[in-house]
Amino acid sequence: MPARTSPLDRAHRALGARMVAFGGWDMPLAYPAGTLAEHRACRAGAVAFDVSHLGTVRLRGPGARDRLQRAFTNDLDKIGPGRAQYTHLLDEADASVLDDLIVWWAEEDRFDVMPNASNTGRVLDALGPGAQDVTAERAVLALQGPHARRRLHPISAEAAAVGRFRVAVVKWRDAECLVAGTGYTGEDGVEVAVPADRAQELWSAVLDGGFEPAGLGARDTLRLEAALPLHGHELGPGITPLQAGLGWVVSWSKGPFRGREPLAAERERGVARRLRALAVPGRRPPREGQAVLVDGEPVGTVTSGNFSPVLGHGIALALLVTEVGEGTEVIVDARGTELAARVVPTPFVGASEPAAVG
Repeated sequence: MPARTSPLDRAHRALGARMVAFGGWDMPLAYPAGTLAEHRACRAGAVAFDVSHLGTVRLRGPGARDRLQRAFTNDLDKIGPGRAQYTHLLDEADASVLDDLIVWWAEEDRFDVMPNASNTGRVLDALGPGAQDVTAERAVLALQGPHARRRLHPISAEAAAVGRFRVAVVKWRDAECLVAGTGYTGEDGVEVAVPADRAQELWSAVLDGGFEPAGLGARDTLRLEAALPLHGHELGPGITPLQAGLGWVVSWSKGPFRGREPLAAERERGVARRLRALAVPGRRPPREGQAVLVDGEPVGTVTSGNFSPVLGHGIALALLVTEVGEGTEVIVDARGTELAARVVPTPFVGASEPAAVG
């Protein structure tokens, strides 16, 4: 099956982007400035990511809220219309995280659910008849960085004013957009769902307004510095919310939801492993799949690792046995080379914030 393309595909290629396959889509990995420059631009200024590869599943009607409550782990009663919420879809057999996603509660009876790129079908199946895949109808721009709102204000003051984890319908040059105060970088900003036929116009406006284009390479290093999980790495088959340290995403008081029983059983017996952060002195980072050792004995596995452009050394996330806590000195087996590392608090960079989808 040919890869899907964003409504902005031609714009990325015109800018000289390096395109890669990701979740069944062709998406920009980096532009000519490179991933390090794009990463630093997000930490110090403002960047624009095309994240149209994320799905959008729309559910409308008076029963929509109850269906979401039964499908996902978090509790919509904690929020209300005009808010966004991070949540999980679990496997009914073992409580593995089938997807982590954001619910944009746009209006009283309208919810736009934002799954990861390749998991839209799972969300459609979980929500059942009436759930609509509207991914092809829009593009999504993530406008991120400490100066993102200031640079967005002349383009759309309404969009720039949408607060953290708030959601609003915004008119931009007569196009109806849905804007959420969400992101995946550890920086402030918004994500804008714009009609597909107006995406090029908005993309041009934000680049003209001072945003630097950034690709999925920088998005990944930014989310790792912020210690935000990526499905298929820190979440996925065999990994539950409790193992990932995301128990706050689970509401035990709201009633039934998919995967509740096996997750409750794990909570009762205690988790055998937990997601931890590793800091490595030196520029060589740990990589996914490498073993973590204490006193020569394996205690876990690296799930994501990279060089931190801000800190100037290697960082990683790893699933480790629960006995290995913060401050522990460990060794990462990097293809036969021993990398000394320490278990450290999260995030690596910036203030802690709710996770968002990858």
